[in-house]
Amino acid sequence: MRKFWKKTAKKIPRYLKTRFLPFLEWLPELRSSSVMKADLIAGTTVALVIVPQSMAYAQLAGLPTYYGLYASFLPVIVSAVFGSSRQLATGPVAVISLLTASALEPIASSGSEGYIAYAIMLALMVGVFQIALGLLRLGVLVDFLSHPVVLGFTNAAALIIATSQLGKLLGVVAEKSEHHYETVWNILVAASEFTHWPTVAMSVVAIGLMYFLPRFWQKIPAILVAAVLTTVASWAMGFKENFGGAIVGAIPEGLPNFALPTVDFSYLLDLAGVAIAISLIGFMEAFSVAKSMSMRKTRQHLDANQELLGQGLGNLAASMFQGYAVSGSFSRSAVNLTAGAVTGFSSIVTGLLVAATLLFLTPILYHMPQAMLASVIIIAVAGLIRVKPIIDAWKVQKHDAVVAVITFVLTLAFAPHLENGIIIGVLLALGLFVYRIMRPNISLISRDSMGKFADARRRILETCCSISMLRFDGPLFFANTGYFSDQVLRAAASTEGLRYIIVDASSITEIDSTGEHMLHSLARELVDSEITFIVTRAKPEIMEIFERTGFASPEWSEYFTATREEAMDYAMKQMRICGDKPCGCTRDKCPMMTKPKPGTI
Repeated sequence: MRKFWKKTAKKIPRYLKTRFLPFLEWLPELRSSSVMKADLIAGTTVALVIVPQSMAYAQLAGLPTYYGLYASFLPVIVSAVFGSSRQLATGPVAVISLLTASALEPIASSGSEGYIAYAIMLALMVGVFQIALGLLRLGVLVDFLSHPVVLGFTNAAALIIATSQLGKLLGVVAEKSEHHYETVWNILVAASEFTHWPTVAMSVVAIGLMYFLPRFWQKIPAILVAAVLTTVASWAMGFKENFGGAIVGAIPEGLPNFALPTVDFSYLLDLAGVAIAISLIGFMEAFSVAKSMSMRKTRQHLDANQELLGQGLGNLAASMFQGYAVSGSFSRSAVNLTAGAVTGFSSIVTGLLVAATLLFLTPILYHMPQAMLASVIIIAVAGLIRVKPIIDAWKVQKHDAVVAVITFVLTLAFAPHLENGIIIGVLLALGLFVYRIMRPNISLISRDSMGKFADARRRILETCCSISMLRFDGPLFFANTGYFSDQVLRAAASTEGLRYIIVDASSITEIDSTGEHMLHSLARELVDSEITFIVTRAKPEIMEIFERTGFASPEWSEYFTATREEAMDYAMKQMRICGDKPCGCTRDKCPMMTKPKPGTI
């Protein structure tokens, strides 16, 4: 007993270290000057990208631009310190910003005090939900967001995000409508008469720089170059004063103040669905990025529940320091990894440089054109539009492609209420999954010319009228026992002279009480019809169940065989053979009697 407590006492500090202080794993590595230098360079590089990008995403979320900077300060640091991935760059991202806007625009005016308060409250709800999932080790819930659902949603979200920036790219203002497609139409109508050409020129220059620079000089931060050049040009030409162009304007100097979020219980339930959607989609995006980096380069062990804690604490920090919901960014994480980040300290450097920007550099951002921020968003979401994976899904499983397309269409149709598209997509994916396991594949097995067992329908093989062998591919439980029983009885009724039904149980991975009871009853029913029911190749754990319930009792034990050959030998011994077929068979030959040739399996 004493040894047990000693071992437990040793394990507890390690558990606390990995669970609540994961940064202690990489902190000692900073003693190496090479690691410190690499993280300083990577953190600085990401900071150069995150400043203009976070301002653009805040604008997408319907918030003043500086709230993007607030969300890029402490949340970035906290997520890195308590998360599982060392190179994951957390902060404002496009999809989460869009979801924030879609949730809040129906209840408050964009940029108003009430809107900002609700955005902060939403970040609190997201953080609490993610922390709860992490502590309860429920990261597996993210699996309910299947790849086709996420694929359809992100493609639709990318189009919605891109079209939502048309007004800023063209320099026009249009009335917002109930549906996003109506708003886009209003923008296009306004642009046909009132396009602001200086703004269009700024947009073209910004998009051109961010698109072409990486293709010739990959190490140059294209976003920073575009931001600097367009801001200098705006200042030099008096873009606002002389041309009436929209600019960022004044940004409050200083760090965000600590303040507990105000919780409005009247809208708590209204925002709960969106908070859950943001929590799951945000974490799925973050963890997918982390796994991609781990598999591609770092080979780092990742803990989904630990990453949930890190992301949740990051959102909690955002809510307490005037930020909004954040997640892991694919583009900035890629920059972080490419720049040589080794530990989470690179994200700490990024957060501190954003803090320095808020303290000392905000006047420089005054003249940055709004068109520049819209261009950042356009470039960022271009990579989210992916058609090929939907085509690939169609080749693999048509149901998956259908789910992706329906989710895509519904997300567009319901915009700005994006959560409706996700919910319907998830329900549809789950419904199709349940349907598939209720109707699993049942293969009819015969022998080919070499005497090998094969799928008769797929290989177009002849079958025997006296012996029918079926393979059930999947778990046998209450939802599909009726289907299995119907298929077996149909085979018995449709084959004249059938004497034996052999069930290849090698693909039955598990069985419940309903499945076991059905098999037992089915065997007795077939015996009454003078048809012998044989089970072969059942897994050991399935056989243990049959033995415990008495199905494989001495009375029935001869009807359970280890191999298909043994099942066939038993059937042949019980039947009279007339030439190449059992006596009474109406066909010329029974292919099941073909013995395997030497050297075949």
